[in-house]
Amino acid sequence: MARPTALRTARRLGVGALAACLMTALPAPTARANDPAQATDPAYAQAAGLKIVGNETQPAFSRADAVFQQVNVETATDSDGDGRRDTVRMRILRPKETDTGLKVATIIEASPYWAGGNDVPNHEVDLDEDGLPADRLSSGERRPPGLVGPAVPFSGYTDNYFLPRGYAVAQVDSVGTGGSTGCPTSGGRNETLGAKAVVDWLNGRARGWDLEGRPVGAAWSTGNAAIMGISYNGTLPTAVATTGVEGLKAIVPISGISSWYDYYRANGGVVAPGGYQGEDTDVLAKYVYSRTDREICKPVLDRLTADQDRTSGDWSRFWAERDYVKDVRKIRAGVFAVHGGNDWNVKTQHFGQLWEALKKYDVPRKLWLHQAGHTNPMPLRMEEWLRQLHQWFDYWLYDLDNGALDAPRVDVEQSDFSWRQQSEWPARGTRDVTLRLNEDGLAPLPGRPVKQSLTDEGRTVTAERLVADPDTAKANRLAYTTGPLTRDLRVNGVPEVSVRASLDGTSPYVTALLVDYGTDTRATAGTVADTSKLICYGEGIPEDTGCTYRTVHRTETADFKIVSRGWLDARNRNSIARQDKVVEGREYRLDWAMQPQDYVFKRGHRLGVVLISTDYDYTLRYPAGTRMTVRAGVSTVTLPVGRPLSPLHLTRAPGSRPGRGTASEY
Repeated sequence: MARPTALRTARRLGVGALAACLMTALPAPTARANDPAQATDPAYAQAAGLKIVGNETQPAFSRADAVFQQVNVETATDSDGDGRRDTVRMRILRPKETDTGLKVATIIEASPYWAGGNDVPNHEVDLDEDGLPADRLSSGERRPPGLVGPAVPFSGYTDNYFLPRGYAVAQVDSVGTGGSTGCPTSGGRNETLGAKAVVDWLNGRARGWDLEGRPVGAAWSTGNAAIMGISYNGTLPTAVATTGVEGLKAIVPISGISSWYDYYRANGGVVAPGGYQGEDTDVLAKYVYSRTDREICKPVLDRLTADQDRTSGDWSRFWAERDYVKDVRKIRAGVFAVHGGNDWNVKTQHFGQLWEALKKYDVPRKLWLHQAGHTNPMPLRMEEWLRQLHQWFDYWLYDLDNGALDAPRVDVEQSDFSWRQQSEWPARGTRDVTLRLNEDGLAPLPGRPVKQSLTDEGRTVTAERLVADPDTAKANRLAYTTGPLTRDLRVNGVPEVSVRASLDGTSPYVTALLVDYGTDTRATAGTVADTSKLICYGEGIPEDTGCTYRTVHRTETADFKIVSRGWLDARNRNSIARQDKVVEGREYRLDWAMQPQDYVFKRGHRLGVVLISTDYDYTLRYPAGTRMTVRAGVSTVTLPVGRPLSPLHLTRAPGSRPGRGTASEY
């Protein structure tokens, strides 16, 4: 196992509760062997049973008359140790014509959430001086039941929209959940192979049985499949694709995890997904453990608790098994990735490092970046989402020469909620701009190498309170700002921090926050339904109308916004795989990355970097009082600045006070 270095740099661009996906997974497409010209010929379309007009599948099949089928598919693992291979339960809807010779591609959504979840306590995050839980009892936090996937089959929109166009849609219970056997392991190899098995079954390479135990095959399947989903359901598509399984032609990972280490850890530290402080792999696995036998997996769950290691946060074989980025070179499917800039559950590092790896290995790809959080993009931009998704599936699953790879690869939503397209991300022409954390603010040139200190209060005070009012001296943070920007500044990519600092006390954490200072109305993570008009996007049935409301962004007006944040356990300054002792008072060079972002700091606003130790909502919380001393003048932040903006030109403000700010010309 390769041992990673302490800093996953910006060039690599590198997930806890995961919300249940509201979409169905897409089936993997077959090999692109059909002649596109033949595929668009009316005679060919009639013979195939599909209606194709203008290189696009058209509604020709009845959702109301669809065939419903359930299959238990055999996997390659025995994760519960009962001497039999695990099976996964697959529920399928397909056009009735598939019973009389029609062969179709399949859109799959694999999920651990279909059968609901359990009430599970999170780990204690308040520690004593020795790094042990201050209270051995649970903090009482729970995963809200509202995150459970709907119990009714085929919620979402893929059945209404895609089945009439000649696709089968399927839901799969991940191992250890619902009708499946085996054990949930929060991203373990058995979960990957469980979802992979259904692609193998669609291609005749795996065994399946109906619920009465009779063998059943997929004679109706072309073998082409796609997998899609959001959150955990958006993680499994990437996991399966990295096996290189034949027949998986497209994936759509939406807010999906690309490495589980980066979901529950960060640079050697135990760091929670946003909103789920104290959750870890064992908590999530216990939450989704919904199979009928509730005892057989207890030894597996106990091993998760031991192997995840909440004491050190070090990289290990446990996390290497759950890292999909290292296997991106094996992907044979077209990847349509989606993420929200305000997603602090599955943080933006997950799309960033996946995207960089896809570029490295020249995997066919698309990317949507929107302004919301951990959410479904479909109702935000309904018609365009369905158009592009439809084009993606038609291209990969039915070999239609529709130009899916000809358009710009990246769609980015702006702060005013308009969209722009660009050929890459970060945008071409983006360059690094390094600013010094000087005693009088942020500037391109170094200042005096003076020492500045803060006293950690993050155990009881949130980061949002600590960053407020940057011009007021506060003992519990160090704030560095530019002066008012004279033009818009676009940061797109991974901000990186390099500080010279020492620690005296019990907390090993150092946290950097990138802040936009300026009163403005900005998008938050949330969305709200616009109930003024119901939009019908597909064919409905009485229980599912095929209609929904659009959603719009939830906004708030505030004096500042934390744009990005990053964490480092100083003991892991040299490697995330091992700790090195921190000697109190000794100054170290500490380098780490923040979360990737695409964000515009507006003209007249100030850009700020705030340093703290404990981050209340994310890191473990040691007793307050650790003193962190930073050497200003030599510490830096490096920002990926996009065109067409000119380089920063900052001038020091006369009479500015230490750590309070500078004026700028930009």
